[in-house]
Amino acid sequence: MEVESMRDYNQYIAELNKAEDPLIAEMEQIALAQKIPIMDRSGIDTFIGLLRIQRPNAILEIGSAIGYSAIRMASALRDAFVTTIERDTDRYNMAVEFISRSTVSEHIRIIEGDALLIEEKQLPDMEYDALFIDAAKGQYKKFFEKYAVLVKQGGIVYCDNMFMHGSVLLPDEELPKRNRTMIRNLKEFTKWIMTHPNYETTLLPVGDGILIAIKK
Repeated sequence: MEVESMRDYNQYIAELNKAEDPLIAEMEQIALAQKIPIMDRSGIDTFIGLLRIQRPNAILEIGSAIGYSAIRMASALRDAFVTTIERDTDRYNMAVEFISRSTVSEHIRIIEGDALLIEEKQLPDMEYDALFIDAAKGQYKKFFEKYAVLVKQGGIVYCDNMFMHGSVLLPDEELPKRNRTMIRNLKEFTKWIMTHPNYETTLLPVGDGILIAIKK
């Protein structure tokens, strides 16, 4: 039998890595039911594996959603502290609740606000080992330019949803008008960072596309 696409592999991996933590399983179910974007199973498992190899102590996340990835990161890296930013009030409140119910609440600080307007003095650390960008896709370059300066030399910037479920492969005229600018910005950011002289960058075809940029 021929494998039709990477979805077959992703589904296979997902079945092998079903959530054992009841809280994580609950969050996955709520995200699915309410159409809240969180990393899919293959993407988050790969991302966590990369973080375990890197072993960062201070992580900054742009885009908390309901706190899923922050809890996953803090749970996998018990010596790390995660700072996460979310601008949507409803999702922020959900994230606060889930984080408070987790076993790693003391390792996570969540800030409500627009990451492009947040002042550095609001952040608990001025240097980070890892930066994870998973917010408005059309603003990735702006997020990168604002926060990558806080990443230490040798630190890593991770970006999720680089494929936007295949939309980056489509010509502009085949995209819904409401998404054209966002996808165009995402593609331009990808080309820009892939050739940036100050970063060693790799784009992994895992999940919805994970970009890894190591700061030289």
